[in-house]
Amino acid sequence: MKLLTAIIRPELLDPVRAGLESFGVQGLTVSSAHGYGRQRGHTEIYRGAEYTVDLHPKIRIEVLATDDQAWDLMDVIVATSNTGRAGDGKVWMVEVYEAVRVRTGERGAAAV
Repeated sequence: MKLLTAIIRPELLDPVRAGLESFGVQGLTVSSAHGYGRQRGHTEIYRGAEYTVDLHPKIRIEVLATDDQAWDLMDVIVATSNTGRAGDGKVWMVEVYEAVRVRTGERGAAAV
C-alpha cells in the first residue's frame, strides 16, 4: 500500500477530487495548510498599510491506495492540479506497511 499526499491550490480541490473519484477512489482526507515554495511570499497593501504574506493557503489531500493504483492516482492528481504557474504544489508517495479499518478490523488492502 501507498499513501499519496498532495499539497495543491485551494481552488483546484473540486477538480482533483472529481478526478480521483472518477478513478475509483472511495475515501480521502482533506485539510487546510499554509506554506510556500519557490513563489515565496509577497507584499500587499491593505487600508494603506503594507504587509508581507509569507505563507500561502493550500489544501493537503491524503489518499491511501493499493500498490497497483498508486502511480495512476499520482498522475491524476498532477494532471488535474497543474496550472503551469509557480505554487501549483507537490505530490509524494510513501510506503504504508499496514492499515486497519477500525469498524470491521479488516487489514491490508482490504482496509483501503
